[in-house]
Amino acid sequence: MDKIAVLIPCYNEAKTIGKVVDDYRRALPEAAIYVYDNNSTDGTGEIARQHHAIVRREFRQGKGNVIRTMFREIEADCYLMIDGDDTYPAEHAREMCQMILSGEADMVIGDRLSTTYFEENQRPFHNLGNEMVRKFINLFWHPQEPIRDVMTGYRAFSPMFVKSFPILAQGFEIETEMTIHALDKNLCIRSVGVEYRDRPPGSVSKLNTYTDGARVLWTIFRLYRDYRPMRFFGMVAVFFAAVSILLFLPVLTEYLETGMVPRFPTFIASAFSMLAAFLATACGLILDTHARNSRKNLEIQMNIIHMMLHVKKRGEG
Repeated sequence: MDKIAVLIPCYNEAKTIGKVVDDYRRALPEAAIYVYDNNSTDGTGEIARQHHAIVRREFRQGKGNVIRTMFREIEADCYLMIDGDDTYPAEHAREMCQMILSGEADMVIGDRLSTTYFEENQRPFHNLGNEMVRKFINLFWHPQEPIRDVMTGYRAFSPMFVKSFPILAQGFEIETEMTIHALDKNLCIRSVGVEYRDRPPGSVSKLNTYTDGARVLWTIFRLYRDYRPMRFFGMVAVFFAAVSILLFLPVLTEYLETGMVPRFPTFIASAFSMLAAFLATACGLILDTHARNSRKNLEIQMNIIHMMLHVKKRGEG
């Protein structure tokens, strides 16, 4: 079991991976550095091996798939995840890991957006997307401290987080899932401002602005529906109820004036809209009960994980 494990998911990062491994080895000389090569064709894995990283392969394409395998295979007291593109300096690695090892946090976010990201990043749509995702997360989940950077790839995790996190994403939406999981399960989140530097010349981003951006927004929508079903279906119910009332008012007015219902199709549409509102409310109540039971089960699992980790540390001591 490693004290600190540095996790570097990589796909075609031959130009930068050697420097990244060396930088984090200097910053954390006691750490085990793992590079998971995700079907690179430019020799990324071999270069990492030459710099004395522990290199493994993940054949299922996608960052989410890589991190799923990392979290399953590696045992450590602190997990530090970074990208292999040399955009995150290693100066903050010690501080982030110490917050995990001291028990101060379950997840530490390397916050780029509060420092140099908007000056260094040359892709304006990425800037817009990061701002949009951050606002959605804070609007929907109402954290005690606002989340300042949702999509950063620079994070530190406790074993409790790693072993309790159900990874569903396959691609770059994995960071959004991590943030929402921590918020929903009331895990302790801290942020550390980190300087961001754009990729060096010749290093190409694997993130597709539009496709991956749409996946991130869909992930927020899906997880809000799954984790907050009463709020989600409550909004749907309010919408259909409002439509029903708007359709019904003119029918009611005519009925009171003439005693007749000449707009019978409108009356039927109003009735079906109100029925949809009741159905949405019922769905919300049922799924909210299921979500609460899932949280209870996860709490029990986290207590078991905590006990196992405590026993393991006592055995090693």
